Amino acid sequence: MIHQIYSGQHLCQSHLAKSIRKRVSKTLRNQLNLPSDARDESGNPSVVLVCISGGKDSAVLLDMLIRIIGSRRDVELVCGCVDEGIDGYRSPSMECARELAESHNLRFETIAYPDLGYERMDAVVKSMPLMAENHKAARGMKPCSYCGVFRRQGLNALAERVGARWMALGHNLDDTAQSVLMNLGKGEMERIVRLAPHTSMPLDGLAPRVVPLRWIPEREIHAYAIGAKLPIHHDDCPHAPGALRQKHRAHLAEMESENPGTMHGLVHSMDAIRELWFSTDNPPESWKPGGATECEECGSPSSQTVCQACTFRAWLAEV
Repeated sequence: MIHQIYSGQHLCQSHLAKSIRKRVSKTLRNQLNLPSDARDESGNPSVVLVCISGGKDSAVLLDMLIRIIGSRRDVELVCGCVDEGIDGYRSPSMECARELAESHNLRFETIAYPDLGYERMDAVVKSMPLMAENHKAARGMKPCSYCGVFRRQGLNALAERVGARWMALGHNLDDTAQSVLMNLGKGEMERIVRLAPHTSMPLDGLAPRVVPLRWIPEREIHAYAIGAKLPIHHDDCPHAPGALRQKHRAHLAEMESENPGTMHGLVHSMDAIRELWFSTDNPPESWKPGGATECEECGSPSSQTVCQACTFRAWLAEV
């Protein structure tokens, strides 16, 4: 089914599934510290919000969580999906997400950008030239810069709605390595430290994020999803071309091809940076667990006086 160049193994579908489950189980144990009985004081099961989008990564995430902890009566898996408002893209992918959740009789919650006070993403893209004229900081920004901020707000709102104790994201090895490389290139060490998982350094008021797929390469996830016949949407977001992540994606794929294990090395570097930083005697307050301040506008955790989401909302209100 697939050749793991970094390990030298050739795996059929059965052994690929076993390999992925073994690594996800180990990662989940490290990130999700489940007690023998995770029920709350009222006897209700602890909720894990599984963020699904209809794509391959979140489909495999849900599949693995069901296989690993789905039988526990003290844990409830709730599926959540954010509708960004992208015509021709989000509707079919949401149907895949809904089909997957309903096939396992799981609760499926959705939230749209207008529910959060933002414009639909298609409208945001049309407003970007005017925002760039009005604000120097907006010049050169791509749609993903706005969408990523709004999407995080949507996931936080879903977590609060369902009373989630944890939030599970489908970030794979490629995604994580790309984020590390992007932030290294910009010298933004704080962003590297703040990347998920957050179980060891949660932020006040937010459900800790876990990323069980962080050691699984994207191509292995795609192969597993196809072999397991999971309902997935294959199209890419029409607003993604030109984004900084797409450029780093191409560079990193070339590096991995020439030097297998590069992506694993970047993620190990992230963990080492995080461990070294928090072992220092006096890290900045905003980098400490729970050290973020609150946004003056919305009250959500933020490293700035006004969070990025509120800043973008104000820009949009002007156009």
